[in-house]
Amino acid sequence: MTTQQNPRGAAGYAEPGGFRQRLLDGLAASIEADGYRATTVADIVRRARTSRRTFYEHFDSKEACFVALLTDTNTETIRQISAAVDPRAGWATQVRQAVAAWVAFVESQPAISLSWIRDVPSLGAAARELQRDVMSAFVVMIQTLCDTENWRAVRAEPVSGQLALMLLGGLRELIATTVEDGGEIRDITEVAVRGSIALLGPAPAED
Repeated sequence: MTTQQNPRGAAGYAEPGGFRQRLLDGLAASIEADGYRATTVADIVRRARTSRRTFYEHFDSKEACFVALLTDTNTETIRQISAAVDPRAGWATQVRQAVAAWVAFVESQPAISLSWIRDVPSLGAAARELQRDVMSAFVVMIQTLCDTENWRAVRAEPVSGQLALMLLGGLRELIATTVEDGGEIRDITEVAVRGSIALLGPAPAED
């Protein structure tokens, strides 16, 4: 989400909402350099090459800008995961594609991932609302990805919201712990794939 990672580059600034994107990129760059808590509105507008007036035309506060950044980041995560999955592939292959895409996205912006872990709780009520919205969006993604011919061939029933939440909670905690401990995110890939296959695959035979 930093300016350098934004595929639109400077050209994106001329598009509708360009100043908003500049501010989000400015916040992302400041989080990467100094961390969210040390970042000020002045830091954001300096990196965005705009003014405080422009900032407050788009966001009520630094916290509101942070929520917008994380919301956009999670939307892009979902987009990239969904795009990486080939619905024509075997269902286990689809699981691996989804996990690999998620891991790659987290690796591309570790500072934002770490900020999500460390700083979102400081948002209070806004944090809980953000977390619920994000989890709901990821649940829909999982249910959509698993609602294909190849998946229906191995599952007697659709993936429930509760099952999707169990999977997401485990994966997010695994990622969070790894990031906090300074580990390599890619090292969780195999266990994440195995765990996802165990939860999403065919139900075990009854005794």
